[in-house]
Amino acid sequence: MKLHIAIGRVLKIGTILATFGFLSAVLLQIFARFFLESAPSWTEEASRLFFVYAISFASGLALKSNYFVSLDTFYDKFNSKIKNLLNLLIPICTFLMFIIVLIYTIPLIWLGVGEKSPSLKFPMSFAFLSIAIMSISLCYYSFKQLQSVLKNRRT
Repeated sequence: MKLHIAIGRVLKIGTILATFGFLSAVLLQIFARFFLESAPSWTEEASRLFFVYAISFASGLALKSNYFVSLDTFYDKFNSKIKNLLNLLIPICTFLMFIIVLIYTIPLIWLGVGEKSPSLKFPMSFAFLSIAIMSISLCYYSFKQLQSVLKNRRT
């Protein structure tokens, strides 16, 4: 249970820091365009990177809290047997899909080690790491959903 709390806390802190970084980079860019001769070129790339990381950290939390868009209109029309099947299949499909994404992200991260970003000059593997963070968090919370569904089926 402590691991579950720690994972959620890390994702929340990552989301908050990335969101504040995004807002800071955008506000600096706006300020520079109005009050300085030119805006720093790195703010555009930094804001993109912070935005991607904010989404990566928040996606697992969204799955945990069931904040993703769902098609309740169609779901509600199904009988209970099909609803139970969907409640089982959706976390399985989510888990499998993001395991595949994670598997293909690892070579991408290694490819980015030698590549530098244009204006910030950091390794591109740092940018690609966001895909792994998102995949791991979505796999973790879809596995937790699957456990919950299976536990509720037994009782």
